[in-house]
Amino acid sequence: MEPENLTRVAEFLLLGLSEDPELQPLLFGLLLSMYLVTVLGNLLIILAVSSDSHLHTPMYFFLSNLALTDICSTSTLVPKMLLNIQTESKAISYAGCLTQAYFFMVFLCMDNLLLTVMAYDRYVAICHPLHYMVIMNTHLCVLLVLICLLVSTVDALVHALMLLHLSFCKHPEIPHFFCDLTQILKVACSNTLVNNTILLLATILLGFGPVSGIIFSYARIVSSILRIPSTGGKYKAFSTCGTHLSVVSLFYGASIWVYLSSAVTDSPRMSAMASVMYTVVTPMLNPFIYSLRNRDMKGALRKLGGMSLNDKFRFRSLSPSPFWLPSVNHQPRSFLCHAALTYL
Repeated sequence: MEPENLTRVAEFLLLGLSEDPELQPLLFGLLLSMYLVTVLGNLLIILAVSSDSHLHTPMYFFLSNLALTDICSTSTLVPKMLLNIQTESKAISYAGCLTQAYFFMVFLCMDNLLLTVMAYDRYVAICHPLHYMVIMNTHLCVLLVLICLLVSTVDALVHALMLLHLSFCKHPEIPHFFCDLTQILKVACSNTLVNNTILLLATILLGFGPVSGIIFSYARIVSSILRIPSTGGKYKAFSTCGTHLSVVSLFYGASIWVYLSSAVTDSPRMSAMASVMYTVVTPMLNPFIYSLRNRDMKGALRKLGGMSLNDKFRFRSLSPSPFWLPSVNHQPRSFLCHAALTYL
């Protein structure tokens, strides 16, 4: 490669999912619909958890953080995709590309670590139910989320800073719909050995590490559940893990599918289509999984809808004050009953 052809490029070209002009309106409508469903669904999860005092528990605290991470993750990618389709432009600035890659890595790693923390929460709830509220106290829950955020930020920052040292040929084309780190490294014209080595180490530590933690947690959970004498008790214990297991399977299943598709096929477009699963589809399906398979969440969503209707009705007809708030009746519960009803 001639030295004069190596430069700090002004922009990258994102080739997107398809170059067929007839498919662009369909892709725009489909992506816009999926994005709106993702944002609305995860926002409802956050509002339901914050509005219902019975959901102010560690499990739902982590779930609301996962929902917020999913909103941020899709908002990092989809709006730029929609803008490019609408304006018929494939360009993204150099700074914009690195910024998008950085934030996507932050939220992807955050998703990964939060799922591991949620697995640990289920382990404590089932294997140590009487000490659950002592172990999973407020300070520990906040600390775990902050650690997840810190690790994700540092990991993404290292990769982003290493990208600044790379040179690119003129008019680099990324055969993807967003600035994926691996695709950026492929279009670089300078040596990427150090970048690939750091990426491999990060994948081992932040990929296999959390997966090992999830497997260990559920191995202990299954061992504890099998010791429960009653069939009803086993079913209730398994049901508390069902939603989390579904989300974990969807997240890691989509990631493995993307890896295998890129290894089997040489078509970058096929890899890009597979990437839609874990970047767009998975965050969209998470709220449905947690709301359809969780009675507490369904009840909170019904209360949230009922509260909105009551607020609107009273504001229009009865209340002279615009700051009417519905009353909430809190019934005292003993610790053991609370643990049995909430976590089993």
